[in-house]
Amino acid sequence: MPDDTQDVISGGHLVAKALKAEGVDRIYTLCGGHIIDIYDGCVDEGIEVVDVRHEQVAAHAADGYARITGKPGCAVVTAGPGTTDAVTGVANAFRAESPMLLIGGQGALTQHKMGSLQDLPHVDMMTPITKFAAAVPDTARAADMVSMAFRECYHGAPGPSFLEIPRDVLDAKVPVSKARVPKEGAYRASTRSAGDPEAIEKLADLLVHAEKPAILLGSQVWTTRGTEAAIELVRTLNIPAYMNGAGRGTLPPGDPHHFQLSRRYAFSNADVIVIVGTPFDFRMGYGKRLSPDATVVQIDLDYRTVGKNRDIDLGIVGDAGLVLKSVTEAASGRVNGGASKRKEWLDELRAAEQTALEKRLPSLKSDASPIHPYRLVSEINDFLTEDSIYIGDGGDIVTFSGQVVQPKSPGHWMDPGPLGTLGVGVPFVLAAKQARPDKEVVALFGDGAFSLTGWDFETLVRYDLPFVGIVGNNSSMNQIRYGQAQKYGLERERVGNTLGDVHYDKFAQMLGGYGEEVRDPADIGPALRRARESGKPSLINVWVDPDAYAPGTMNQTMYK
Repeated sequence: MPDDTQDVISGGHLVAKALKAEGVDRIYTLCGGHIIDIYDGCVDEGIEVVDVRHEQVAAHAADGYARITGKPGCAVVTAGPGTTDAVTGVANAFRAESPMLLIGGQGALTQHKMGSLQDLPHVDMMTPITKFAAAVPDTARAADMVSMAFRECYHGAPGPSFLEIPRDVLDAKVPVSKARVPKEGAYRASTRSAGDPEAIEKLADLLVHAEKPAILLGSQVWTTRGTEAAIELVRTLNIPAYMNGAGRGTLPPGDPHHFQLSRRYAFSNADVIVIVGTPFDFRMGYGKRLSPDATVVQIDLDYRTVGKNRDIDLGIVGDAGLVLKSVTEAASGRVNGGASKRKEWLDELRAAEQTALEKRLPSLKSDASPIHPYRLVSEINDFLTEDSIYIGDGGDIVTFSGQVVQPKSPGHWMDPGPLGTLGVGVPFVLAAKQARPDKEVVALFGDGAFSLTGWDFETLVRYDLPFVGIVGNNSSMNQIRYGQAQKYGLERERVGNTLGDVHYDKFAQMLGGYGEEVRDPADIGPALRRARESGKPSLINVWVDPDAYAPGTMNQTMYK
Protein backbone atom coordinates (compact mmCIF):
# COMPACT_ATOMS: atom_id res chain seq x y z
CA MET A 1 0.00 0.00 0.00
CA PRO A 2 1.19 3.58 -0.71
CA ASP A 3 2.58 5.61 2.17
CA ASP A 4 0.08 8.48 2.51
CA THR A 5 2.23 10.16 5.15
CA GLN A 6 5.12 10.83 2.75
CA ASP A 7 5.74 14.53 1.95
CA VAL A 8 4.51 15.44 -1.52
CA ILE A 9 4.86 18.54 -3.70
CA SER A 10 3.02 19.76 -6.79
CA GLY A 11 4.54 20.70 -10.13
CA GLY A 12 3.69 24.37 -9.65
CA HIS A 13 5.46 24.47 -6.31
CA LEU A 14 8.50 22.76 -7.84
CA VAL A 15 8.58 25.45 -10.53
CA ALA A 16 8.48 28.15 -7.86
CA LYS A 17 11.35 26.52 -5.94
CA ALA A 18 13.44 26.45 -9.12
CA LEU A 19 12.66 30.12 -9.81
CA LYS A 20 13.71 30.96 -6.26
CA ALA A 21 16.99 29.06 -6.71
CA GLU A 22 17.70 31.15 -9.82
CA GLY A 23 17.15 34.37 -7.86
CA VAL A 24 13.88 35.29 -9.56
CA ASP A 25 11.95 37.55 -7.18
CA ARG A 26 8.93 38.33 -9.40
CA ILE A 27 7.10 36.90 -12.35
CA TYR A 28 5.10 38.82 -14.94
CA THR A 29 1.86 37.17 -15.92
CA LEU A 30 -1.71 37.28 -17.15
CA CYS A 31 -3.80 34.66 -15.40
CA GLY A 32 -5.14 31.47 -16.92
CA GLY A 33 -6.48 28.20 -15.60
CA HIS A 34 -3.51 26.20 -16.87
CA ILE A 35 -0.92 28.00 -14.73
CA ILE A 36 -2.46 28.90 -11.36
CA ASP A 37 -0.52 26.27 -9.40
CA ILE A 38 2.65 28.24 -10.22
CA TYR A 39 1.05 31.26 -8.55
CA ASP A 40 0.34 29.18 -5.47
CA GLY A 41 3.96 28.08 -5.37
CA CYS A 42 5.20 31.64 -5.80
CA VAL A 43 3.15 32.76 -2.80
CA ASP A 44 4.88 30.12 -0.65
CA GLU A 45 8.34 31.02 -2.00
CA GLY A 46 7.91 34.78 -1.56
CA ILE A 47 7.98 35.50 -5.31
CA GLU A 48 5.84 38.48 -6.33
CA VAL A 49 3.16 37.82 -8.95
CA VAL A 50 2.81 40.91 -11.15
CA ASP A 51 -0.35 40.76 -13.24
CA VAL A 52 -0.64 42.73 -16.48
CA ARG A 53 -3.32 43.25 -19.12
CA HIS A 54 -1.64 41.58 -22.11
CA GLU A 55 0.81 38.70 -22.39
CA GLN A 56 3.04 40.70 -24.74
CA VAL A 57 3.56 43.11 -21.84
CA ALA A 58 4.47 40.22 -19.52
CA ALA A 59 7.13 38.97 -21.93
CA HIS A 60 8.56 42.45 -22.61
CA ALA A 61 8.66 43.15 -18.87
CA ALA A 62 10.62 39.93 -18.26
CA ASP A 63 13.05 40.99 -20.98
CA GLY A 64 13.36 44.48 -19.48
CA TYR A 65 13.85 43.10 -15.99
CA ALA A 66 16.79 41.01 -17.21
CA ARG A 67 18.41 44.03 -18.85
CA ILE A 68 18.14 46.17 -15.72
CA THR A 69 19.14 43.59 -13.10
CA GLY A 70 21.47 41.21 -14.92
CA LYS A 71 19.30 38.37 -13.59
CA PRO A 72 17.00 36.39 -15.89
CA GLY A 73 13.44 37.62 -16.15
CA CYS A 74 10.44 35.31 -16.06
CA ALA A 75 6.96 35.53 -17.58
CA VAL A 76 4.20 32.97 -17.03
CA VAL A 77 1.28 32.77 -19.44
CA THR A 78 -1.55 30.40 -20.14
CA ALA A 79 -1.83 28.01 -23.09
CA GLY A 80 -2.86 28.81 -26.65
CA PRO A 81 -3.52 32.54 -27.13
CA GLY A 82 -1.72 33.31 -23.88
CA THR A 83 1.46 31.83 -25.29
CA THR A 84 1.00 33.22 -28.80
CA ASP A 85 0.41 36.69 -27.36
CA ALA A 86 3.86 36.43 -25.75
CA VAL A 87 5.67 35.42 -28.94
CA THR A 88 6.61 39.00 -29.86
CA GLY A 89 8.19 39.61 -26.45
CA VAL A 90 10.23 36.41 -26.68
CA ALA A 91 11.33 37.21 -30.24
CA ASN A 92 12.41 40.67 -29.15
CA ALA A 93 14.49 39.20 -26.31
CA PHE A 94 16.01 36.72 -28.76
CA ARG A 95 17.32 39.41 -31.11
CA ALA A 96 18.34 41.63 -28.16
CA GLU A 97 20.27 38.81 -26.41
CA SER A 98 18.24 39.12 -23.24
CA PRO A 99 18.03 36.15 -20.83
CA MET A 100 14.46 35.33 -19.85
CA LEU A 101 12.24 32.31 -19.35
CA LEU A 102 8.71 32.13 -20.68
CA ILE A 103 6.59 29.42 -19.07
CA GLY A 104 3.46 28.53 -21.00
CA GLY A 105 0.55 26.36 -19.98
CA GLN A 106 -0.62 23.37 -22.01
CA GLY A 107 -3.56 21.02 -22.06
CA ALA A 108 -3.36 17.84 -20.01
CA LEU A 109 -1.16 15.03 -21.30
CA THR A 110 -4.14 12.72 -20.95
CA GLN A 111 -5.85 14.84 -23.62
CA HIS A 112 -2.82 15.08 -25.94
CA LYS A 113 -3.87 15.60 -29.59
CA MET A 114 -7.55 15.39 -28.61
CA GLY A 115 -8.31 19.08 -29.09
CA SER A 116 -8.29 20.28 -25.50
CA LEU A 117 -8.96 23.92 -24.65
CA GLN A 118 -6.23 26.24 -25.98
CA ASP A 119 -4.08 23.35 -27.23
CA LEU A 120 -1.37 24.44 -29.69
CA PRO A 121 2.12 23.14 -30.63
CA HIS A 122 3.87 25.77 -28.51
CA VAL A 123 7.30 24.15 -28.53
CA ASP A 124 7.36 23.95 -32.31
CA MET A 125 6.38 27.61 -32.50
CA MET A 126 8.94 28.78 -29.96
CA THR A 127 11.94 26.74 -31.10
CA PRO A 128 13.15 29.19 -33.81
CA ILE A 129 13.09 32.21 -31.46
CA THR A 130 14.59 30.72 -28.30
CA LYS A 131 17.85 29.13 -27.22
CA PHE A 132 15.88 26.25 -25.70
CA ALA A 133 12.26 25.13 -25.94
CA ALA A 134 10.79 21.99 -24.38
CA ALA A 135 7.80 20.45 -22.66
CA VAL A 136 7.98 19.17 -19.09
CA PRO A 137 7.04 15.48 -19.38
CA ASP A 138 6.77 14.56 -15.71
CA THR A 139 5.98 16.40 -12.47
CA ALA A 140 9.18 15.23 -10.77
CA ARG A 141 11.17 16.90 -13.58
CA ALA A 142 9.53 20.34 -13.28
CA ALA A 143 12.22 22.09 -11.22
CA ASP A 144 15.00 20.27 -13.05
CA MET A 145 13.79 21.48 -16.42
CA VAL A 146 13.35 25.06 -15.20
CA SER A 147 17.01 25.04 -14.18
CA MET A 148 17.91 23.47 -17.53
CA ALA A 149 16.08 26.26 -19.35
CA PHE A 150 17.87 28.94 -17.35
CA ARG A 151 21.22 27.26 -18.04
CA GLU A 152 20.56 27.40 -21.79
CA CYS A 153 19.74 31.13 -21.52
CA TYR A 154 23.46 31.73 -20.92
CA HIS A 155 24.94 29.47 -23.59
CA GLY A 156 27.03 31.85 -25.74
CA ALA A 157 25.28 35.18 -26.02
CA PRO A 158 22.30 35.31 -23.64
CA GLY A 159 18.74 34.80 -24.83
CA PRO A 160 15.29 33.47 -23.96
CA SER A 161 14.11 29.93 -23.19
CA PHE A 162 10.61 28.46 -23.26
CA LEU A 163 8.96 25.71 -21.25
CA GLU A 164 5.43 24.42 -21.62
CA ILE A 165 3.94 22.48 -18.74
CA PRO A 166 0.81 20.37 -19.29
CA ARG A 167 -1.94 21.08 -16.79
CA ASP A 168 -1.98 17.60 -15.24
CA VAL A 169 1.84 17.62 -14.95
CA LEU A 170 1.72 21.00 -13.20
CA ASP A 171 -1.12 20.12 -10.82
CA ALA A 172 -0.01 16.61 -9.91
CA LYS A 173 1.84 15.91 -6.67
CA VAL A 174 4.88 13.68 -6.32
CA PRO A 175 6.94 12.57 -3.32
CA VAL A 176 9.51 15.20 -2.50
CA SER A 177 12.15 12.46 -2.49
CA LYS A 178 11.54 11.78 -6.20
CA ALA A 179 11.80 15.39 -7.37
CA ARG A 180 15.14 16.95 -8.27
CA VAL A 181 15.32 20.52 -6.99
CA PRO A 182 18.64 22.04 -8.09
CA LYS A 183 20.49 24.06 -5.49
CA GLU A 184 21.20 27.73 -6.00
CA GLY A 185 24.51 28.24 -7.81
CA ALA A 186 25.07 24.51 -8.26
CA TYR A 187 23.78 23.88 -11.78
CA ARG A 188 25.50 26.52 -13.92
CA ALA A 189 29.17 26.99 -14.73
CA SER A 190 30.79 30.38 -15.22
CA THR A 191 30.44 31.54 -18.80
CA ARG A 192 33.01 34.33 -18.44
CA SER A 193 35.88 33.78 -20.87
CA ALA A 194 38.76 36.20 -21.33
CA GLY A 195 39.40 35.03 -24.89
CA ASP A 196 42.39 33.46 -26.63
CA PRO A 197 45.58 34.82 -24.97
CA GLU A 198 47.40 35.04 -28.33
CA ALA A 199 44.54 37.07 -29.80
CA ILE A 200 44.58 39.35 -26.74
CA GLU A 201 48.28 40.04 -27.27
CA LYS A 202 47.72 40.70 -30.96
CA LEU A 203 44.93 43.18 -30.27
CA ALA A 204 47.02 44.97 -27.64
CA ASP A 205 49.82 45.30 -30.20
CA LEU A 206 47.43 46.60 -32.86
CA LEU A 207 46.06 49.28 -30.55
CA VAL A 208 49.46 50.39 -29.27
CA HIS A 209 50.68 50.97 -32.81
CA ALA A 210 47.45 52.38 -34.26
CA GLU A 211 47.48 56.01 -35.32
CA LYS A 212 43.72 56.42 -35.71
CA PRO A 213 41.93 53.77 -33.66
CA ALA A 214 38.21 53.75 -32.84
CA ILE A 215 36.08 51.45 -30.72
CA LEU A 216 32.35 50.74 -30.69
CA LEU A 217 31.02 49.63 -27.31
CA GLY A 218 27.83 47.65 -27.88
CA SER A 219 25.17 46.08 -25.71
CA GLN A 220 27.37 43.23 -24.51
CA VAL A 221 29.53 45.71 -22.59
CA TRP A 222 26.52 46.25 -20.33
CA THR A 223 25.35 42.62 -20.50
CA THR A 224 28.72 41.47 -19.14
CA ARG A 225 28.89 44.44 -16.75
CA GLY A 226 32.17 45.37 -18.41
CA THR A 227 31.77 49.14 -18.03
CA GLU A 228 34.84 49.73 -15.85
CA ALA A 229 37.05 47.62 -18.11
CA ALA A 230 35.84 49.53 -21.17
CA ILE A 231 36.49 52.90 -19.53
CA GLU A 232 39.97 51.83 -18.42
CA LEU A 233 40.86 50.68 -21.94
CA VAL A 234 39.80 53.83 -23.76
CA ARG A 235 41.40 56.14 -21.22
CA THR A 236 44.65 54.20 -20.88
CA LEU A 237 45.11 53.80 -24.64
CA ASN A 238 43.51 57.15 -25.53
CA ILE A 239 40.92 55.72 -27.94
CA PRO A 240 37.75 57.52 -29.08
CA ALA A 241 34.69 55.49 -28.12
CA TYR A 242 31.26 55.24 -29.71
CA MET A 243 28.37 53.49 -27.98
CA ASN A 244 25.18 51.84 -29.17
CA GLY A 245 22.31 49.86 -27.69
CA ALA A 246 22.67 49.16 -24.00
CA GLY A 247 26.31 50.23 -24.26
CA ARG A 248 25.14 53.85 -24.26
CA GLY A 249 26.13 55.58 -21.06
CA THR A 250 29.35 53.58 -20.65
CA LEU A 251 31.11 56.93 -20.79
CA PRO A 252 29.24 60.01 -19.51
CA PRO A 253 28.50 62.95 -21.82
CA GLY A 254 31.39 65.39 -21.82
CA ASP A 255 34.01 62.71 -21.27
CA PRO A 256 36.98 63.41 -23.57
CA HIS A 257 36.66 59.92 -25.06
CA HIS A 258 32.86 60.04 -25.50
CA PHE A 259 31.90 60.53 -29.15
CA GLN A 260 28.48 60.25 -30.78
CA LEU A 261 27.93 62.32 -33.93
CA SER A 262 31.17 61.56 -35.79
CA ARG A 263 30.87 57.78 -35.99
CA ARG A 264 30.58 57.56 -39.75
CA TYR A 265 33.56 59.87 -40.17
CA ALA A 266 35.61 57.82 -37.70
CA PHE A 267 34.75 54.50 -39.29
CA SER A 268 35.65 55.86 -42.71
CA ASN A 269 39.06 57.18 -41.62
CA ALA A 270 40.28 54.95 -38.76
CA ASP A 271 43.16 52.54 -39.25
CA VAL A 272 42.04 50.13 -36.48
CA ILE A 273 38.38 49.60 -35.59
CA VAL A 274 37.30 47.43 -32.65
CA ILE A 275 33.66 46.32 -32.58
CA VAL A 276 32.59 45.05 -29.15
CA GLY A 277 29.38 43.10 -28.62
CA THR A 278 27.56 44.30 -31.75
CA PRO A 279 26.80 42.17 -34.82
CA PHE A 280 27.33 43.40 -38.36
CA ASP A 281 23.60 43.74 -38.86
CA PHE A 282 21.49 46.51 -40.45
CA ARG A 283 22.57 48.97 -37.75
CA MET A 284 26.15 48.57 -38.96
CA GLY A 285 25.31 48.53 -42.66
CA TYR A 286 26.19 44.82 -42.50
CA GLY A 287 29.79 45.89 -41.96
CA LYS A 288 30.02 47.96 -45.14
CA ARG A 289 30.26 51.25 -43.26
CA LEU A 290 33.72 50.37 -42.00
CA SER A 291 36.70 51.53 -44.03
CA PRO A 292 37.92 48.73 -46.31
CA ASP A 293 41.47 49.80 -45.47
CA ALA A 294 41.03 49.55 -41.69
CA THR A 295 42.14 46.63 -39.56
CA VAL A 296 38.87 45.37 -38.10
CA VAL A 297 38.63 43.46 -34.81
CA GLN A 298 35.39 41.96 -33.49
CA ILE A 299 34.77 40.83 -29.90
CA ASP A 300 31.59 38.90 -29.10
CA LEU A 301 30.13 36.34 -26.71
CA ASP A 302 28.86 34.27 -29.63
CA TYR A 303 31.29 32.58 -32.00
CA ARG A 304 28.64 32.59 -34.74
CA THR A 305 28.48 36.41 -34.75
CA VAL A 306 32.20 36.99 -35.26
CA GLY A 307 33.01 37.60 -38.92
CA LYS A 308 29.40 37.27 -40.03
CA ASN A 309 28.52 39.49 -43.04
CA ARG A 310 32.01 40.99 -43.19
CA ASP A 311 35.57 39.73 -43.17
CA ILE A 312 37.60 40.65 -40.10
CA ASP A 313 41.30 40.74 -39.32
CA LEU A 314 40.94 39.40 -35.80
CA GLY A 315 38.06 37.79 -33.93
CA ILE A 316 37.88 37.17 -30.19
CA VAL A 317 35.13 35.17 -28.53
CA GLY A 318 34.66 36.05 -24.90
CA ASP A 319 33.22 38.22 -22.16
CA ALA A 320 33.52 41.87 -23.23
CA GLY A 321 34.64 43.10 -19.82
CA LEU A 322 37.26 40.41 -19.30
CA VAL A 323 38.59 40.70 -22.85
CA LEU A 324 38.98 44.49 -22.65
CA LYS A 325 40.59 44.23 -19.22
CA SER A 326 43.06 41.67 -20.55
CA VAL A 327 43.92 43.86 -23.55
CA THR A 328 44.66 46.82 -21.29
CA GLU A 329 46.89 44.67 -19.11
CA ALA A 330 48.68 43.25 -22.16
CA ALA A 331 49.38 46.78 -23.40
CA SER A 332 50.72 47.89 -20.03
CA GLY A 333 54.14 49.47 -20.28
CA ARG A 334 53.78 50.09 -24.01
CA VAL A 335 50.97 52.63 -23.99
CA ASN A 336 52.89 55.89 -23.94
CA GLY A 337 54.25 55.37 -27.41
CA GLY A 338 50.74 54.98 -28.77
CA ALA A 339 48.44 57.03 -26.58
CA SER A 340 50.28 60.36 -26.67
CA LYS A 341 50.37 60.62 -30.47
CA ARG A 342 46.60 60.38 -30.85
CA LYS A 343 45.71 63.88 -29.72
CA GLU A 344 45.43 65.10 -33.31
CA TRP A 345 43.05 62.23 -34.15
CA LEU A 346 40.78 62.99 -31.20
CA ASP A 347 40.83 66.69 -32.07
CA GLU A 348 39.89 65.83 -35.65
CA LEU A 349 36.91 63.78 -34.46
CA ARG A 350 35.85 66.45 -31.97
CA ALA A 351 35.80 68.98 -34.81
CA ALA A 352 33.59 66.63 -36.84
CA GLU A 353 31.28 66.32 -33.81
CA GLN A 354 31.02 70.09 -33.54
CA THR A 355 30.25 70.48 -37.24
CA ALA A 356 27.43 67.93 -37.00
CA LEU A 357 26.04 69.61 -33.89
CA GLU A 358 26.06 73.08 -35.45
CA LYS A 359 24.24 71.73 -38.50
CA ARG A 360 21.25 70.67 -36.41
CA LEU A 361 21.47 73.39 -33.74
CA PRO A 362 18.67 75.50 -35.29
CA SER A 363 16.30 72.52 -35.05
CA LEU A 364 17.39 71.72 -31.50
CA LYS A 365 16.53 75.28 -30.44
CA SER A 366 13.56 75.75 -32.76
CA ASP A 367 10.59 77.71 -31.43
CA ALA A 368 8.32 76.45 -34.21
CA SER A 369 4.84 75.10 -33.60
CA PRO A 370 4.04 72.28 -34.24
CA ILE A 371 7.13 71.42 -32.25
CA HIS A 372 10.20 70.14 -34.10
CA PRO A 373 11.11 66.64 -32.83
CA TYR A 374 14.73 67.74 -32.37
CA ARG A 375 13.55 70.41 -29.93
CA LEU A 376 11.54 67.83 -27.99
CA VAL A 377 14.40 65.33 -27.63
CA SER A 378 16.82 68.14 -26.79
CA GLU A 379 14.54 69.19 -23.92
CA ILE A 380 14.35 65.56 -22.75
CA ASN A 381 18.14 65.27 -22.82
CA ASP A 382 18.47 68.41 -20.71
CA PHE A 383 15.86 67.01 -18.29
CA LEU A 384 17.69 63.74 -17.56
CA THR A 385 19.73 63.34 -14.39
CA GLU A 386 22.41 60.77 -13.55
CA ASP A 387 19.64 58.65 -12.03
CA SER A 388 17.30 58.78 -15.05
CA ILE A 389 16.76 55.55 -16.94
CA TYR A 390 15.76 56.51 -20.47
CA ILE A 391 13.44 54.27 -22.50
CA GLY A 392 12.71 54.80 -26.19
CA ASP A 393 9.64 53.21 -27.77
CA GLY A 394 8.83 54.33 -31.27
CA GLY A 395 9.98 54.76 -34.83
CA ASP A 396 10.85 58.18 -36.20
CA ILE A 397 10.63 60.06 -32.89
CA VAL A 398 12.98 57.62 -31.16
CA THR A 399 15.35 57.78 -34.15
CA PHE A 400 15.58 61.51 -33.46
CA SER A 401 16.33 60.79 -29.80
CA GLY A 402 19.12 58.36 -30.63
CA GLN A 403 21.18 61.25 -32.00
CA VAL A 404 20.55 63.61 -29.11
CA VAL A 405 19.66 61.86 -25.87
CA GLN A 406 22.74 60.85 -23.89
CA PRO A 407 22.24 58.77 -20.74
CA LYS A 408 24.44 59.97 -17.93
CA SER A 409 25.28 56.52 -16.49
CA PRO A 410 25.77 52.94 -17.71
CA GLY A 411 22.67 50.75 -17.84
CA HIS A 412 20.41 53.81 -18.16
CA TRP A 413 19.37 53.38 -21.80
CA MET A 414 16.71 50.93 -22.99
CA ASP A 415 15.39 50.42 -26.50
CA PRO A 416 13.84 47.38 -28.21
CA GLY A 417 17.04 46.26 -29.90
CA PRO A 418 17.47 44.98 -33.44
CA LEU A 419 13.98 43.49 -33.80
CA GLY A 420 12.65 47.07 -33.76
CA THR A 421 9.58 46.10 -31.76
CA LEU A 422 7.08 48.84 -31.02
CA GLY A 423 5.25 48.57 -27.71
CA VAL A 424 8.16 47.83 -25.37
CA GLY A 425 7.89 51.16 -23.55
CA VAL A 426 5.20 50.56 -20.93
CA PRO A 427 6.46 47.05 -20.01
CA PHE A 428 10.05 48.31 -19.84
CA VAL A 429 8.87 51.09 -17.51
CA LEU A 430 7.13 48.46 -15.38
CA ALA A 431 10.25 46.32 -15.14
CA ALA A 432 12.70 49.18 -14.65
CA LYS A 433 10.71 50.90 -11.92
CA GLN A 434 10.12 47.64 -10.03
CA ALA A 435 13.73 46.56 -10.33
CA ARG A 436 15.15 49.99 -9.45
CA PRO A 437 12.56 51.98 -7.48
CA ASP A 438 15.34 54.40 -6.52
CA LYS A 439 15.76 55.47 -10.15
CA GLU A 440 13.75 57.95 -12.17
CA VAL A 441 12.32 56.43 -15.34
CA VAL A 442 11.77 58.63 -18.39
CA ALA A 443 10.10 57.14 -21.46
CA LEU A 444 9.60 58.65 -24.91
CA PHE A 445 6.83 57.08 -26.98
CA GLY A 446 5.73 57.52 -30.52
CA ASP A 447 1.96 57.81 -30.58
CA GLY A 448 1.74 54.67 -32.70
CA ALA A 449 4.06 52.72 -30.40
CA PHE A 450 2.24 53.71 -27.22
CA SER A 451 -1.04 52.46 -28.67
CA LEU A 452 0.20 48.87 -28.83
CA THR A 453 0.60 48.27 -25.10
CA GLY A 454 -0.65 51.53 -23.62
CA TRP A 455 -3.49 50.02 -21.63
CA ASP A 456 -0.93 48.69 -19.18
CA PHE A 457 -0.46 52.28 -18.10
CA GLU A 458 -3.22 51.21 -15.71
CA THR A 459 -0.86 48.53 -14.36
CA LEU A 460 1.67 51.25 -13.55
CA VAL A 461 -1.03 53.21 -11.71
CA ARG A 462 -2.24 50.10 -9.88
CA TYR A 463 1.28 49.27 -8.69
CA ASP A 464 2.05 52.95 -7.90
CA LEU A 465 5.05 53.19 -10.22
CA PRO A 466 5.65 56.87 -11.05
CA PHE A 467 7.51 57.72 -14.23
CA VAL A 468 7.79 60.61 -16.68
CA GLY A 469 6.25 59.63 -20.00
CA ILE A 470 6.31 61.73 -23.15
CA VAL A 471 4.30 61.03 -26.30
CA GLY A 472 5.73 62.62 -29.44
CA ASN A 473 2.36 62.93 -31.15
CA ASN A 474 2.16 63.50 -34.90
CA SER A 475 -0.94 61.33 -35.47
CA SER A 476 1.11 59.23 -37.87
CA MET A 477 3.30 56.18 -38.24
CA ASN A 478 5.84 58.61 -39.66
CA GLN A 479 8.77 56.31 -40.31
CA ILE A 480 6.64 54.30 -42.73
CA ARG A 481 4.91 57.37 -44.14
CA TYR A 482 8.27 58.76 -45.24
CA GLY A 483 9.07 55.58 -47.16
CA GLN A 484 5.69 55.58 -48.85
CA ALA A 485 6.12 59.19 -49.93
CA GLN A 486 9.53 58.38 -51.38
CA LYS A 487 8.40 55.28 -53.22
CA TYR A 488 4.95 56.24 -54.43
CA GLY A 489 4.74 60.04 -54.27
CA LEU A 490 2.99 62.50 -52.00
CA GLU A 491 -0.43 61.64 -53.35
CA ARG A 492 -0.07 58.17 -51.79
CA GLU A 493 1.89 58.99 -48.64
CA ARG A 494 -1.13 58.66 -46.34
CA VAL A 495 -2.15 55.07 -47.02
CA GLY A 496 -2.46 52.94 -43.87
CA ASN A 497 -0.26 55.11 -41.68
CA THR A 498 -2.43 57.93 -40.31
CA LEU A 499 -3.80 57.88 -36.77
CA GLY A 500 -6.42 59.94 -34.99
CA ASP A 501 -5.56 63.02 -32.95
CA VAL A 502 -5.56 61.27 -29.57
CA HIS A 503 -5.18 63.26 -26.35
CA TYR A 504 -2.91 60.88 -24.44
CA ASP A 505 -2.75 63.33 -21.57
CA LYS A 506 -6.46 62.76 -20.97
CA PHE A 507 -5.94 59.01 -21.29
CA ALA A 508 -3.41 59.20 -18.46
CA GLN A 509 -5.77 61.26 -16.32
CA MET A 510 -8.64 58.81 -16.94
CA LEU A 511 -6.52 55.95 -15.59
CA GLY A 512 -5.41 57.85 -12.49
CA GLY A 513 -2.11 59.25 -13.70
CA TYR A 514 -0.81 62.72 -14.46
CA GLY A 515 -1.42 64.17 -17.93
CA GLU A 516 -0.59 67.43 -19.66
CA GLU A 517 -0.74 68.74 -23.23
CA VAL A 518 2.07 70.77 -24.82
CA ARG A 519 1.89 72.75 -28.07
CA ASP A 520 4.49 75.46 -27.36
CA PRO A 521 8.13 74.31 -27.16
CA ALA A 522 8.74 76.70 -24.26
CA ASP A 523 6.29 74.63 -22.20
CA ILE A 524 8.11 71.28 -22.63
CA GLY A 525 10.60 71.69 -19.78
CA PRO A 526 8.08 72.98 -17.22
CA ALA A 527 5.64 70.19 -18.13
CA LEU A 528 8.34 67.56 -17.64
CA ARG A 529 9.18 68.97 -14.24
CA ARG A 530 5.54 69.01 -13.21
CA ALA A 531 5.25 65.36 -14.25
CA ARG A 532 8.29 64.53 -12.12
CA GLU A 533 6.84 66.37 -9.14
CA SER A 534 3.41 64.73 -9.49
CA GLY A 535 4.69 61.40 -8.13
CA LYS A 536 2.41 59.57 -10.55
CA PRO A 537 2.70 57.68 -13.81
CA SER A 538 2.47 60.46 -16.37
CA LEU A 539 2.03 61.23 -20.04
CA ILE A 540 3.01 64.59 -21.49
CA ASN A 541 1.30 64.76 -24.88
CA VAL A 542 3.57 66.84 -27.14
CA TRP A 543 2.25 67.73 -30.58
CA VAL A 544 5.22 67.47 -32.96
CA ASP A 545 5.62 68.44 -36.59
CA PRO A 546 4.38 65.56 -38.78
CA ASP A 547 6.49 66.78 -41.72
CA ALA A 548 9.84 66.58 -39.92
CA TYR A 549 11.72 63.30 -40.40
CA ALA A 550 14.81 61.99 -38.65
CA PRO A 551 17.96 61.60 -40.79
CA GLY A 552 18.05 57.94 -39.78
CA THR A 553 14.58 57.48 -41.23
CA MET A 554 15.51 59.19 -44.49
CA ASN A 555 18.68 57.11 -44.81
CA GLN A 556 17.06 53.70 -44.35
CA THR A 557 18.13 51.43 -47.19
CA MET A 558 14.65 49.90 -47.59
CA TYR A 559 13.43 53.25 -48.93
CA LYS A 560 16.20 53.68 -51.47
